[in-house]
Amino acid sequence: MTSQGADDFRLTVLNPGGRDPEQHFQDTPGPGEGEHPPVNFHAFAACTRGAFHYDTRRAIAEGTPVLLLLRGEFRASERALGDLEKHGRMVVVSLKETGLHQIAQQLCDGAKLSRFMKILAQADGCIATTPEAAEICQRARCKHDPATIAFIPTPYPIEDRPWNFSVPPDEQAGIFVGTREWDVPSRNHFAALLVARQLCVAAGEPVTVVNLDGIKVRRLLWELRFPEGKFRVIEGEKPYLDYLRVVARHKIVLQLDRSRVPGQVAGDALLCRIVCVGGDGAIERIAFPKTCGNGRTIDQIASTALDLLKNADARAATVVESQHHALERLSFQAVRSQLANFFAQVANAKR
Repeated sequence: MTSQGADDFRLTVLNPGGRDPEQHFQDTPGPGEGEHPPVNFHAFAACTRGAFHYDTRRAIAEGTPVLLLLRGEFRASERALGDLEKHGRMVVVSLKETGLHQIAQQLCDGAKLSRFMKILAQADGCIATTPEAAEICQRARCKHDPATIAFIPTPYPIEDRPWNFSVPPDEQAGIFVGTREWDVPSRNHFAALLVARQLCVAAGEPVTVVNLDGIKVRRLLWELRFPEGKFRVIEGEKPYLDYLRVVARHKIVLQLDRSRVPGQVAGDALLCRIVCVGGDGAIERIAFPKTCGNGRTIDQIASTALDLLKNADARAATVVESQHHALERLSFQAVRSQLANFFAQVANAKR
């Protein structure tokens, strides 16, 4: 599709029965503007100057192609798909939660699996925000044209100056631990904290971690015995912009996640212009190929993190490289073009 065609493309994202209110994106909202920041699936609407809805009738009224999110029991999504198709809308579906552990949890129930298979067979196409989810959908839609299934990463407004949360290097210190879920084995959160403690001692750098689970996790963190004065716990969830400002004041983000998720930890690092070390999410693999955890041992990740903590020039070079990758494949302009091309392919396959 031509650049002009991509610029004209508009997409409606529908999360039937969801809690996020209707939101229109005539332009990329600046930080603090709008009900929801333009990240995750809101970013697909935002990068195309489209709309995000939870009400199917309002989505139909937009008159644009629809990205229908599959969530919960899939019942609301199944009803929405039928209504959208009755009104002649092109409908592409996507699982809302696409980490491998999340897909497994969702599809281990027979009724949900049946609805999932039916929805995938009925929809015009499927978008996945990880390569692994795309492969799963490809096999589930094996009788359909492969061109109707695509991996398209969640975009970030990298090219918009207001979304640059960088701070001067001399105002950065320490390690931000990007994960926070003790009870999800593939997050490897405990192992990440042990690596962070080792780096704290070796490099003399403080460590920051987020605790969303109150006293239970506070006790677990206390057991790790970080050096005095070198450990900060942020209690509770912060507003997204405040969270980014905290992240940006660190030298690196560290994680050992093996969940094959879309990669918001790395996406946030991109907005903060800092290095993400470890993790095997889609964005980690695209933007941070030399520092991500894909194919690397814990020792290799720890060694990379230590080198970056000690070498400001290496950190700066890695940030420049990550921004280059992001502009090419993860920026709003880049993903808008990917979406426009994919929906054109789907339209051709229907003819």
